[in-house]
Amino acid sequence: MATISPAIASNFTPPPSTAAKSSNFFSGVGNRGFRLNFPTKTTRGRKSGNLSVLGCAESRNPPEEIDLSDPNWKIKYERDFEQRFNLPHLTDVFKDLKPRPSTFCLKMRSPVSEDFAGGYPSDEKWNGYINNNDRVLLKVIRYSSQDSAGAECIDPDCTWVEQWVHRAGPREEIYFRPEEVNAAIVTCGGLCPGLNDVIRQIVITLDIYGVKNIVGIPFGYRGFTDKGIKEMPLSRKVVQNIHLSGGSLLGVSRGGPTVREIVDSMEERGTNMLFVLGGNGTHAGAVAIHNECRKRRMKVSVVGVPKTIDNDILLMDKTFGFDTAVEEAQRAINSAYIEVGPLIMNQPLAGLSLSQAHSAYRGVGLVKLMGRSSGFIAMHASLASGQVDICLIPEVPFHIHGPHGILRHLEYLLDTKGSAVICVAEGAALNLLEKSNATDASGNAVFGDIGVHIQQEIKKYFKELGTSADVKYIDPTYMLRAIRANASDGILCTILGQNAVHGAFAGFSGITVGLCNTHYAYFPIPEVIKYPRLVDPNSRMWHRCLTSTGQPDFI
Repeated sequence: MATISPAIASNFTPPPSTAAKSSNFFSGVGNRGFRLNFPTKTTRGRKSGNLSVLGCAESRNPPEEIDLSDPNWKIKYERDFEQRFNLPHLTDVFKDLKPRPSTFCLKMRSPVSEDFAGGYPSDEKWNGYINNNDRVLLKVIRYSSQDSAGAECIDPDCTWVEQWVHRAGPREEIYFRPEEVNAAIVTCGGLCPGLNDVIRQIVITLDIYGVKNIVGIPFGYRGFTDKGIKEMPLSRKVVQNIHLSGGSLLGVSRGGPTVREIVDSMEERGTNMLFVLGGNGTHAGAVAIHNECRKRRMKVSVVGVPKTIDNDILLMDKTFGFDTAVEEAQRAINSAYIEVGPLIMNQPLAGLSLSQAHSAYRGVGLVKLMGRSSGFIAMHASLASGQVDICLIPEVPFHIHGPHGILRHLEYLLDTKGSAVICVAEGAALNLLEKSNATDASGNAVFGDIGVHIQQEIKKYFKELGTSADVKYIDPTYMLRAIRANASDGILCTILGQNAVHGAFAGFSGITVGLCNTHYAYFPIPEVIKYPRLVDPNSRMWHRCLTSTGQPDFI
């Protein structure tokens, strides 16, 4: 099974240019392994055939065609949505599989044993379980018009359509005996703050259920087949303090073997629970593994935990590592501001007012941040810092030259303020750079450096004007992803790790867990990897960023 599983082909079809890169599916697996391209601009309220095109870049994935002339279209849409978001379960394949009482109960200091009638430690029933019919509302704003900021409308009248996803958490009945579980954890792609936190909490929660056989697969998917890589036994004692440092206890890598080879290895190891931490490409691999296990009638639960500091996973409020990355990015922006911004002095220098004194004469602080296809880090870091004059993201086109270009506005800023700070996402305006056919181990296109390009254009522009511009270029890329998770991400990682284990014991497979409208939910993996989540240029958050920077349109 060297290519993507046919079982998900109808829901997840990569662009032809991407699919043709390699016959080995896992040559494109990693943090952002499968390069998922889709238009960065949409037309709000425009009709395409029978379907109104959604205006939001993170729109809620309607069916390909809706006949709005059908008076029952809303009912059909909701029914279709329910089917698409139905969670794959072990009983779909093993019809006779019977559940058993859960061994997870916080009224016990240790896992519940068979000694207790019905699985409970006392006659009092614990009300801490989640009912399988519990749902989380996907959309919480009822837009009255397609012209509203950030509007997500299915039809021209913005009809309210309820969309629900499954609530995450422990179930009263489970489908695995803890003593028979052989769990494995794998981290793929690049580093991300919080990886160790998630690993730690998965192990601790498995231990509470009563699982003793837990291993880590080092260095991503390749750890399944590389004979020189040994699996790492994991226990509560091993993982107790790993969250105090950055990186991943298990290591990471991009690329790897085929799906068939991975599942062969799982069969050999007796793995029946697999927890996969990674981005879109890694999750595409996880669902392919899930489908291969079903094809072989293996009783295996494959559960993903989305990992990308770019925050580009569909339908989720945020992914772990994002808050930490924004916090670290803000420090880089602050450094750029100190390099070029106004000096802080108790007394002005002789003949120089406070408003005129700067660390660098006509200084420009240029900070490049991560964000291959989405500008969430750049946007949020700019908002958090309050020191950015120009924020450039992949979703919003811009010109460097011309009467409305960046350089003309930069000239204005230097003439009026004496300094400026620019924040640019790595994937912004790639059309301005010389194209390359090079790819990394995950199949991602290797980008040119937009930061260096802008730096050179600034120097060239002001040299031709006969004036100066002292450009300070800061690229904190690897600093953002190698550090320890902050408090916000630490909490998020803890809950995601716990819910991943709950989902596996509940018998779900081919799912991932995420934060949706402040609640934790389970999603079928194909529904969240269709394409990257993007910043909506008409969203209130982008409007807030523009209000903060005061920048004009650069087109």
